[in-house]
Amino acid sequence: MITVTIDGKKPPLTYPKLKTVLQLLANLNLRVNDALIIREGELLTPDRHLRPGDHVTVRMVMSRG
Repeated sequence: MITVTIDGKKPPLTYPKLKTVLQLLANLNLRVNDALIIREGELLTPDRHLRPGDHVTVRMVMSRG
C-alpha cells in the first residue's frame, strides 16, 4: 500500500498497486509539471519507482505570471 497526501488538504489516499511516480500522476489526473512528488524529503522524478509502505506528498505547482 502506498499512502498519498495531497498538499495536506484532503485525507490521505491509498493505492495498492502503483509502481512509478508517473502512474501516480496518471491516477490523480495530473501532468508531470502539475505537481512535485516528495518521499522522505526527496523530490521524485516521474520514472522513480514507488515501494510498498511508501508515504508520498503531492505538492501542487502554481504558476504566477
